[in-house]
Amino acid sequence: MMIILIKVHPFSPFPFGFLLGVLFLRLIGHPFVPILAVAQSNSNQVATSQSNTSLNRFSRMVQEWMVVQVRNAEMRGNERRLALKTQSDAEAYVASVQERIREAFGPLPEKTPLNARVMKVVARADYVIECIVFESRPGLFVTGNLYIPKVGTGPYPGVIGVCGHSANGKAAEAYQSFAQGLAKQGYVCFIIDPIGQGERFQFLNEKKGSIVGAGVAEHIQIGNQQTLVGECLATWFAWDGIRALDYLLSRSEVDPRRIGVTGNSGGGTQTTWLCGLDTRWTMGAPACFVTTFRRNLENELPADTEQCPPGVLKLDLDHSDFLAAMAPKPTIILAQERDFFDVRGSIEAHNRLQHLYSLLGKSSSTQLQLGPNEHGYSKENREAMYRFFNSLTLASNATKEPELTIEKDETLWCTPEGQVAPLGSRAVFDYTKSKARDLASHRKPLKGEELRQAIRDALKIPKMDSIPDYRILRSAGARNYPRKNYVTYAVETEPGIQALVTRLYDAPHIARPPSDNKSAILYVSHRSADQELQQEPLIQELLKTESDAAFYACDVRGIGESQPDCCGVNQFLKPYGSDYFHAAHSLMLDRPMLGQRTFDVTRVLQWLSSLGHEKVHLVGSGWGALPTTFAGLLQDEVKQVTLKHGLQSYLEIAESENYRWPYSVMVPGILGRFDLPECYDALQVKSFRNIEPWGAGDGMKELK
Repeated sequence: MMIILIKVHPFSPFPFGFLLGVLFLRLIGHPFVPILAVAQSNSNQVATSQSNTSLNRFSRMVQEWMVVQVRNAEMRGNERRLALKTQSDAEAYVASVQERIREAFGPLPEKTPLNARVMKVVARADYVIECIVFESRPGLFVTGNLYIPKVGTGPYPGVIGVCGHSANGKAAEAYQSFAQGLAKQGYVCFIIDPIGQGERFQFLNEKKGSIVGAGVAEHIQIGNQQTLVGECLATWFAWDGIRALDYLLSRSEVDPRRIGVTGNSGGGTQTTWLCGLDTRWTMGAPACFVTTFRRNLENELPADTEQCPPGVLKLDLDHSDFLAAMAPKPTIILAQERDFFDVRGSIEAHNRLQHLYSLLGKSSSTQLQLGPNEHGYSKENREAMYRFFNSLTLASNATKEPELTIEKDETLWCTPEGQVAPLGSRAVFDYTKSKARDLASHRKPLKGEELRQAIRDALKIPKMDSIPDYRILRSAGARNYPRKNYVTYAVETEPGIQALVTRLYDAPHIARPPSDNKSAILYVSHRSADQELQQEPLIQELLKTESDAAFYACDVRGIGESQPDCCGVNQFLKPYGSDYFHAAHSLMLDRPMLGQRTFDVTRVLQWLSSLGHEKVHLVGSGWGALPTTFAGLLQDEVKQVTLKHGLQSYLEIAESENYRWPYSVMVPGILGRFDLPECYDALQVKSFRNIEPWGAGDGMKELK
């Protein structure tokens, strides 16, 4: 049976609407069916019921703009790859990706003494396990298990094993399995714990667990903060692997002519980066990671800070390029059909490598294994890795995984208590804090144009072109704003991006803003201009004390009206959520999100000037106080600046283990250039007011 629902205006005669519905059904040949008529509320009634819910009419804007930027980067990279026609072209390309990878990861640190110690030895029938602690940097302890075979005679081929996001690191079953499997086939395998996992928790609680959470949570808390001092967590992870290789090659049991690296998931990430950063590998096997950056973005798949190296997309690099840096040495991509790392991207990466390797005369040296399972270093993929390595090293003719015995975590511990901190290892946070203080003590104070140029450079502010165009949006109905009428304008700050700017009016107005006032207030919201217009006392104060000024409230990209709805439901503020997701991609594109938002404010100010507003009082709250600060310094039409809940300093975040500010406010290396107090000093000439500033732990608060 069919039921027809007819919406009827509250002032329309219901019987007339009902009869129209029946007549329509008769005309198209349907028998009489029940019809439900529902009175449609007028727009003011609907809007009033919605006024407690923030408006969000552009929720896909940032995601789709980001997709365009990453597609463009991939297109540029593909143009480079498709232009390769000869062996010399291919060789030049390999040299190019090696150079670009080093640029993205920054200068590697100086090699210092490893101070390696064998803490205990576990003997088994076919191999022994040495539990080792070494220092990849002075004071930074790395824990690892060195599996040494008893079968055959050395020197044996060696393999560095790196782990995915297992809380117990190297002791996780899949990772023990490949280490044991290699040892039983005649390989020395050195498998290490990543930062924030296994025996290397950085935020240790009294029960030797992680305060913030093992793996992802620790990586994000550490890595986001490092950005301020110009460090890259991907480099720290890779450096641990490089120093592990140094130790492996120091062992007489190891043949330096046969050296591989493998790992799964986060370990697949590390394997991929290591293939691109060190030339000593003779074979590589990343598992469950290699796809393309575009596929990850389009599929709304967040990745940890160490999986998103700053600048890689600006440099036209993709996952495949890190393996291309090894060419023509043998590599195999291990993927899974049902993985969240899109297997289509794995195939694309392999096809790119095949083209390169064929030009180098080694087309069979790059392979792809598609396992049938979901994400994980499954037995099928481990066996594919064994076969691949064995075909190159001749260490074994086995094609299947040998019988394994999974050890208890405690058996594999390298430390007495299962954590490096009690042994005196420094936390990564200590290095960040120390570097931040060192930068602050040696930084030259900047003023005037020097400071403004430093802001443009650090935030990657592009030049402004013509006056931005704008849309005039239809009313959303009554919103309980402090003036009777309003219009929201979508100001296009760059192609595909709108800043949503709401002007309050006393009289009804549905058109372009009038050029009737030389003075204006522009309020840059914390999280939602719509909600803050209804609730923020500072706005009420401004409307009262500057009643003659035109009043505008602005949501920059990714805030309020354009808050992203991707990466799952209600994920915006989560550590792995949409704000983090887009901030990470922004840094890979070399356009910090804070720089993008500052650019939005400068473009809106340019638009206000075109409307005849010669004097602007720029006001920012919470997250909005940061772009307000920078735009206030960059734009001459700003005559007054007021902040509420502005961040006191970036140094305070860098010095705080428990900071609470999002990745989207972090600017790479900003503490090597300037800090916010210098900006606040420079704003004193603009009647600067700083109300109730926030500290390092306040950045995720709601406004009161």
